[in-house]
Amino acid sequence: MTSSFNVHNADGYDQIMGRWSRKLAPLFIDFAGVAQGENILDVGCGTGSLTFALAELPGPAAITAIDFSPVFVEAATRRNTDPRITVRQADACALPFDDGAFDRAFALLVLHFVPETGKAIAEMRRVVRPGGVVAAVVWDHLGGMPGMRMMVDTVAALGESGRQLRSRYCFQPMMQPGEMKRAFADQGLADVAESELMIRMDYQNFNDYWAPIAGGEGPLGKYVVSLAAQDREITDAAIRDAYEAGRQDGPRSFANVAWAVKGIVP
Repeated sequence: MTSSFNVHNADGYDQIMGRWSRKLAPLFIDFAGVAQGENILDVGCGTGSLTFALAELPGPAAITAIDFSPVFVEAATRRNTDPRITVRQADACALPFDDGAFDRAFALLVLHFVPETGKAIAEMRRVVRPGGVVAAVVWDHLGGMPGMRMMVDTVAALGESGRQLRSRYCFQPMMQPGEMKRAFADQGLADVAESELMIRMDYQNFNDYWAPIAGGEGPLGKYVVSLAAQDREITDAAIRDAYEAGRQDGPRSFANVAWAVKGIVP
């Protein structure tokens, strides 16, 4: 499995997205459900936002966390102190587990970065027992992330490369209404349900918002560091102007919506 998400270091990821996935994880767990004594798989664990949120609950008997990135595997392993948790490197499209090995398989902010999304969902279904639950959540880039849209709309106004970035960003897989729900049904999952989850992303100032992107983290960061020096200077100034919106630099808060879907293995 290749991924369209680029990560340089775990700390940079935590600043651009990890801190927000930690806020989203409890809402996703409430939606997906967890029962006493269950064996749970976290697909695409990143730095462990969902893994460690699950470990805060008394219910799970075992939590297996996998990620394709060795950077994330190392970071989650280093942070783990819970004997119920096992972290390993693995491919979401070729999970190294037996059929029906888990009670539930979850994917937090992962499937939109997997080119073969259907294969990943099929693998999650395969490794979950009949009657178990497969669940996933992804951001709504087009209509539900105004803080990030502020950036991509600004660069789109600056030139053709920015317009291409916006198109890629807004229409990543699984992000349109009903898209992931249909994908779950296509893989044979039953009683598929969809919901919207919302958190707020609160930034202390422009640097808090811009530093991880300017440092090259994530798809937006990859675009920014590819710019020529003059274009980069123009982009930095334009994004700052959009963030400040005519007011003094300082705290800003953005509501962010994610699509969550769950289904039962028949």
